[in-house]
Amino acid sequence: MAYKTEQESFWAGEFGNEYIKRNQGAELLASNLALFTRIFSRTEKVGSLIEFGANIGMNIRAFKQLLPNSELSAIEINATAVEQLKQISELTVIHDSLLTFTPERQYEMTFIKGVLIHINPEALAEVYDALYNASARYICIVEYYNPSPVEVPYRGHSGKLFKRDFAGEMLDKYADLKLVDYGFSYHRDRQFPQDDLTWFLLEKSSIPA
Repeated sequence: MAYKTEQESFWAGEFGNEYIKRNQGAELLASNLALFTRIFSRTEKVGSLIEFGANIGMNIRAFKQLLPNSELSAIEINATAVEQLKQISELTVIHDSLLTFTPERQYEMTFIKGVLIHINPEALAEVYDALYNASARYICIVEYYNPSPVEVPYRGHSGKLFKRDFAGEMLDKYADLKLVDYGFSYHRDRQFPQDDLTWFLLEKSSIPA
C-alpha cells in the first residue's frame, strides 16, 4: 500500500503494532460502553455505522453490545490490527488508509475516535470529506480538543499528534451540519476513565426521506 504521509507509514508499521498491545482489555471496553451509551442516547436508531481507524475493534466490540442489530463496518490501516478485526463476527473490514478510502455507500453514522489527532494536518480535509460523504445522518468525533491547532510530543516522537477543534472545522466546512451534543471524559473518572477525550455528535440537517 502506498502512503501519502509519514504519519500513515508510522501507524501502519511497528509503532502501530505496539499501540495494539497498549490499548485493549476489559477496563477499556467498560469505559467505552459507558461513553458510547451517553452518545447513542442522543441519537435515533442507528442501523449502520462505519468506524474510521478501528484498530483491533475495542470500539466495535462496544458497538456490538449497544447496537446489536446494526450493520457495522471498519476501516484500518495496520495489517496486524486488520487480522484481529476479521475475527469479529458480522463485521465488514476494509484494509485501507483514510486518505485513500472512497466511500461507496452511506452509513447512518460515521465514527472516529483518537485518530484525527494523528492525521497530517494538511490531509485533514480529505478525511473530513470521507467522514461527511460516508454519513447519511450522524458523524461522531471523539478526540483531544484544543481551540486552536497545536502540535504536542507523542511518546518521544514529533509530528505525530495534533490537537485542534476538529468538530468546529467540520461545522464550518459543511453548511448542513449541526451540533447535537458534546461532552468530556476525564482520565481521573473513578469508574469509567478515558484519556481526556472530548466527544462531538454532529448531524446532517437535510436527512434523506
